[in-house]
Amino acid sequence: MSDENGTPDTSAGSRDTSTGAAGTPTGTPAGRPGSPAGAGPRPEPLRFFGTTWVDHDPGYRGYAARRIAVAVGSLAAAAVSCLVLRFAYEGIAIADLGSFVTLLVAVMFAVCTALAFRHTWESFTKRPDPDRQASLRGLLAVGFVGSLLAYFFRTLTEAPGERLHREEYDTAREQYERRSTRRTGNPSKKRRRG
Repeated sequence: MSDENGTPDTSAGSRDTSTGAAGTPTGTPAGRPGSPAGAGPRPEPLRFFGTTWVDHDPGYRGYAARRIAVAVGSLAAAAVSCLVLRFAYEGIAIADLGSFVTLLVAVMFAVCTALAFRHTWESFTKRPDPDRQASLRGLLAVGFVGSLLAYFFRTLTEAPGERLHREEYDTAREQYERRSTRRTGNPSKKRRRG
């Protein structure tokens, strides 16, 4: 993990996914011509997408195929989860615990699902606070259907979290470019005053 920009470092022999100013791959490990291998910021991989989000890699294992797979998978998981919750609701109704308890359980799942959807949706555009994330862990577990639906709806437009990661990666690259251009030139050739 790089201390300068918070993106993970990769080995020098790994494939570069950085782009040049025109949005085309540069082909050098750091994204700059003539830069040493392994220098510069690296894109942070997204869950289910890796670093295919950087250049929207084509192919059957690329960005578009992964977006389709995540959309279908999250929608299917949400549908199966709703079926399981329906069985649980029917079990409570069969147990005849009373209409108040049955209503309370249904409202609890609905509220937790809505809150989980909102929390997951917001985590795609800004980094969640770790302390708040830890305190909401139980609520998010109960409202897991909301998280699955948030994944589904987000994959219709982009990889979940792609905009946030792209902004951070572009900022880190700009900062790296500014730092490296300030250090250009051979310091041994500078005239020493004596």
